[in-house]
Amino acid sequence: MSNLAIIEAGSRQFTVGVGDVVTLPRLEGAAGDSVSFDRVLLVRAGTETATGRPYLDGARVNGEIVEQGRDDKVVVFKFRRRTGYRRKNGHRQPHSVVRITAINA
Repeated sequence: MSNLAIIEAGSRQFTVGVGDVVTLPRLEGAAGDSVSFDRVLLVRAGTETATGRPYLDGARVNGEIVEQGRDDKVVVFKFRRRTGYRRKNGHRQPHSVVRITAINA
């Protein structure tokens, strides 16, 4: 069994393992910068599992930012019939692609 952890980033939870490439909500930094996540909820190493309440003390997940980007466009269209009311708006959510390098329990 490989090591894995559940981290919290951007008020969402992600299951990550060493070597995984995950898309997370926008993080500060440029491509090539290292990042560290200290909000670790669970760590599994082999058959040992440690859970936090809510976070594990001293647990840390390290990663490297691969790229900064934006998601596909989402079109927001508001319409009221028979009144001539139409509003069209688009939105692209920023994200960061991160490669997980280490899980430290």
